[in-house]
Amino acid sequence: MSVNALDTVLAAEDDGALSRSGVLRRLMRDKVAVVAALLLTLIGLAAIFAPVVAPHDPYLTDLSKVMQPPNAENWFGTDNTGRDILSRIIFGTRNTLMLGLVGVIIGGALGGVLGILAAYYPRADGWIMRLVDVMLAFPAILIGLAVAAIAGAGLPAVVIALVVATIPDVARVARGAAVGVMSQEFMEAGRAVGVSDGTLIWRYLTLNCISTIFVFLTLRFGQIILIGSALGFLGMGAQPPTAELGMMAAQGRDFLFMAPHIATIPSCAIFIIVLAANLLGDALRDVLDPRLQQ
Repeated sequence: MSVNALDTVLAAEDDGALSRSGVLRRLMRDKVAVVAALLLTLIGLAAIFAPVVAPHDPYLTDLSKVMQPPNAENWFGTDNTGRDILSRIIFGTRNTLMLGLVGVIIGGALGGVLGILAAYYPRADGWIMRLVDVMLAFPAILIGLAVAAIAGAGLPAVVIALVVATIPDVARVARGAAVGVMSQEFMEAGRAVGVSDGTLIWRYLTLNCISTIFVFLTLRFGQIILIGSALGFLGMGAQPPTAELGMMAAQGRDFLFMAPHIATIPSCAIFIIVLAANLLGDALRDVLDPRLQQ
């Protein structure tokens, strides 16, 4: 009895590994996903190596070049203080991506833990999900305002707001995936042969839910970028002179008729990042979700 149960557990794990072996090959067939992945890679590399890639100092003001349109020297023009917009876009992308990644990684980890624990421990399910419902009742912008009022506006306030905005949605997705795994025979077999809760939760429950959580986080990443940019636009994120895309768009709104490029170029950068993230997330969902492969 115990040998058969262990064989069932091992077979389930092997099947999961085999089902993931051709993910990259199937993903490469999607030309849109490849273009989105390459675009995000280029944007990420430019953000990482911003001091090397940026053609000018993003914080150097030059009052003789105020609000110049795109030209040979300043490809994206200059802002209201004569700073090079292209250089500020590159540095601003670094801050925007950092906010999105930190919010998704920390919020995704906390939400995943809550959702998986809720599925594994039925007695804690009600308490955990009620906590999730309470968190869903507070919009990220309202949380950002509250944190900014207490601790002051800045990047930490935005990070806290993005983490809190990510946790409840990920918890719901993780719980749904974990409930499906809990109904499988190998989970019952593991309990029957005395496998510890920690091993069952991590080795068999969590690892079988990771692909679902990961796909959701790739789709959520674009939304988190939008929320972070909105908080920056409202003045709760990075403070001047720090470059951040949402704040840059906000600074250019007073010059829309005189120099529209100051606001429209950072807005276009946000649009491109979010679009590429959403396209790649859709492709990963199509590849990793077994229900869409049937």
